[in-house]
Amino acid sequence: MGRLEGKRALILGASSEGNMGQVMARRFMDEGASVMVSGRKQSVLDDFASATGCLAHACDLTDEASVNALLDAAVGQMGGVDIAVNATGWGLLTPFLDNTREELEQMTALQLIGPFQFYQACVRKMAKSHGGNGGSIIQISSATAKIMLWDHAAYMGTKAATDHIIRCVANEFGFEGIRANSISPGLTETPMTADAGQVPGLFESFVKGYPLGRYGTSDDIAAAAVFLASDECFMTGENLQVNGGLCLRGNPSPEEMQASITAAAEGS
Repeated sequence: MGRLEGKRALILGASSEGNMGQVMARRFMDEGASVMVSGRKQSVLDDFASATGCLAHACDLTDEASVNALLDAAVGQMGGVDIAVNATGWGLLTPFLDNTREELEQMTALQLIGPFQFYQACVRKMAKSHGGNGGSIIQISSATAKIMLWDHAAYMGTKAATDHIIRCVANEFGFEGIRANSISPGLTETPMTADAGQVPGLFESFVKGYPLGRYGTSDDIAAAAVFLASDECFMTGENLQVNGGLCLRGNPSPEEMQASITAAAEGS
């Protein structure tokens, strides 16, 4: 019997092939959960659903009506939602003085307002006073909400904000049977970091910041999500730093990154 047997899980941010949302979806299904995946790309979601046997429903996180429709669809097709994961993100890397208002508004819509409204919709479906059974809300955050990375302020600031909102959800709705927690990866090989991973020496510059000797994988995050989603979890309002100890040391500086890239080029 799996650790999530009989649970109904909704994972938002699963419309890129092989991304963290899809890895979590596969792990949740392996643990016995029924799963609905969501994101903006219906065709990718449909392909994943066909391959795995899960459900799929497109959603634009920046559109409140779309978010509410997603939760309605999840309840309608699965009978309820016990686990809700927001794994969306936009890895914008722009020097602080070059961030435009348009970028800030896009980042806020995707990584602050959208998640806030997603949590609201989840609480309305999960809360015992609304006919739900309680459940677990999981936000995929980032180690950079706590530690520094150059040229990443808009991303970091909005992730830090959602971490604190998760604490508010945990505090205000624990009596409704709802747990709310964040998971903070460090550098992780995903479709969002694929372009950066093609730069020889760049990823290697990060490794010395990890006491456990490597940067993370989506499987690491999925394992932590299974715990937070399971009935074994007696934790709420917390941020799990699932990043190999990165917060003990920190990310490389631009100079350290460039030195590693140059060394890789000279050694090739």
